[in-house]
Amino acid sequence: MRHGLRRAIVAAAAGSVLLTGCSSTVVGAASRGPGVPVDVSDGEFPITGSADTEADRLARNALADLDTFWSEAYPEFFGEEYQPITGGYFSVDSTDIDESAYPSTGIGCERAPEDPDGVANNAHYDPNCDAVAYDRALLDQLSAEFGPYLGPAVMAHEIGHAMQGRFGFADSTIVVETQADCLAGAFTRWVIDGNAEHIALRVSELDQVVLGFIGLRDPVGFSPDDDRAHGSGFDRLSGFYAGYEGGVGTCRDDFTEQRLFVATEFLTEDDLDNEGNAAYDEIGQIIGTTLPAFYESVFPGLGEQFSAPTVESFDGTAPDCGDMGAEDRDLGFCEADGTVYVDEADLLGPAYEGIGDFAVATAVSLAYAQAARAQLGLSIDDATAVSSAVCLTGWYAGRFWTGDFQAQEISLSPGDVDEAAIFLLTYGQQESVFPNTDLSGFEMVDAFRDGFLNGGAGCEIGL
Repeated sequence: MRHGLRRAIVAAAAGSVLLTGCSSTVVGAASRGPGVPVDVSDGEFPITGSADTEADRLARNALADLDTFWSEAYPEFFGEEYQPITGGYFSVDSTDIDESAYPSTGIGCERAPEDPDGVANNAHYDPNCDAVAYDRALLDQLSAEFGPYLGPAVMAHEIGHAMQGRFGFADSTIVVETQADCLAGAFTRWVIDGNAEHIALRVSELDQVVLGFIGLRDPVGFSPDDDRAHGSGFDRLSGFYAGYEGGVGTCRDDFTEQRLFVATEFLTEDDLDNEGNAAYDEIGQIIGTTLPAFYESVFPGLGEQFSAPTVESFDGTAPDCGDMGAEDRDLGFCEADGTVYVDEADLLGPAYEGIGDFAVATAVSLAYAQAARAQLGLSIDDATAVSSAVCLTGWYAGRFWTGDFQAQEISLSPGDVDEAAIFLLTYGQQESVFPNTDLSGFEMVDAFRDGFLNGGAGCEIGL
């Protein structure tokens, strides 16, 4: 936020890679599921330039399953016969390119030839040649970070572009890219549901998929109007969730110029120099201003008046209040003394340094939401309470986005919303933060997204 929570570079939790090219990008990852997928041979599904590598094996398996997926989905949702890729598939090892493995047109075609090194550190669909090319060295690198489902996710996104080439590209690049993310989400749900013959994925591994989407966002502060824009991490994961939950029909119908995108540019040189991050000692004042204001605006709609809890920090040793000390908590609300407690040494400080300033706001907001639920006579320590607290935190972040705190000269900076999602996918899974829930990071981010986009209706507080 400006005048406070500004954006930091994404931490080790999710590296940042900008993938450019013709309608191209890469998406997240996990690992093989519980079944025994059947590998597709090179003879059955040829990829020019491929080698006997894990990246090529997974890409080939995914492409075969995508062929099945779209042969069913395209006629159903677009009313026309499915047209497979006609220009072929190309694999390149950008660290050791063998020019002899490719025809004279390289990874392109007679109409639009392209050298194999044109796909280095990337993956792309070329509408001029109706061809897909990818750098398997990059896939290996990203698979090591996000798991072996990366290759299939990459292929699902790029084949999504191929389908756009058939039903029509949107006018805006960011719409095109996030719609392809949506189509990758629809395919991923199809895989999760056990329909794929050659790849598999567990529900528990979806956390890594979402981290992959965040990590492969545009650089923070990148213009959403640029013709290379792919979106913020939140934009990309929102596209994926839309497809995962709503299927191909949602991807077809809901991706227009009116769709909400949170990617923004830095407005000042100071924001750029600071990577959009506020000084740590400013954040408490900003949270202390905005969180009470948020709940003071919410409670009248519930027929209640909000009383702000005390917020206290500690360094490493949890206070002996309620279950805080016994569970060695880093974060929580203690009803016994009406106080939100947060651990600066083990939670807020590391989250600030590793993720960014809005990760700090997210942490405090989660426990603050528990305090609000307690005032409403609702549970604060079960799965419903956790989901509700995350949803309310999303609503709080959404109020920032809509400018509710601009009177106090406080607003979101580029990347802040991504930081909230990264916090949930990392610290949100720790027992010291949420000890009484089995919610996955994927489910938490979905609840946050619901609150951010839709307000409090789904936050289970009686609205």
